[in-house]
Order: sequence, then structure tokens, then C-alpha cells
Amino acid sequence: MRVFKTKEFSRFARKAALDDAALCKAVADAERGLIDADLGGGVIKQRIARRGAGKSGGFRTVILYRRNMRAFFVYGFAKSDRPNVSQDELAALKELASEMLAYGDAEITKAKESGPLIEVTCDE
Repeated sequence: MRVFKTKEFSRFARKAALDDAALCKAVADAERGLIDADLGGGVIKQRIARRGAGKSGGFRTVILYRRNMRAFFVYGFAKSDRPNVSQDELAALKELASEMLAYGDAEITKAKESGPLIEVTCDE
């Protein structure tokens, strides 16, 4: 399972003090079938706890996800900032999922080298 984050998501994660271990745990939970919300079209929403607190008041992350293959963290927000993604945002995320989840190794390598994607190292 390969895990990635976009450059924009990486900025959010840094400000929110979400480390790669927290992202890996969210993907590991999804791999075990513990998905907080399946939004359809390869888009899932996973909750991640704030450091020292629970998930309910923590962060929501939107992941483009294909089981046993890839996960792309593309969007994050605090529950206190907004309740959910809008229908227009969801439609755009599903379109993005269709494109990104179809990436082959060459497209992923190119995106990593040019900067929009960062690979997350998870301990298996």
C-alpha cells in the first residue's frame, strides 16, 4: 500500500501538527474496513484525533483511496471550522479521484519529482 499527500495537504498537516504516523494509522484503519465515511467514487473521509484529544473534536481528512493499492491525502479541515465538504467539492473530489487513482508508476514518479505529491513512509 502506497500512501501520498499533496503539497497543499502537507501544509495543512504541518499547521495542524499531524505527523506521518497519524496519516499511516488512518490508512491502516481504512485497510481494516474502519472507514469513517465512504463518499463514493474512491473518496473517503477519515477522522484523525488532535494530539492529546479524541477523534470527535479532531480533524477530518479526505483521502482518494483504492484498497490495497494507494491512498492520496488531498484535503483536511478541523471539525470546528466546517461541518463537511459541499456537494460541489465532493463532485470535484470524485473527478480528481478518478484521475489520480488511475495513475501508473510513471505518473506518480513524475508527480513526486515535480513536487505536487509527497510519499508518506509507513512502517508495515
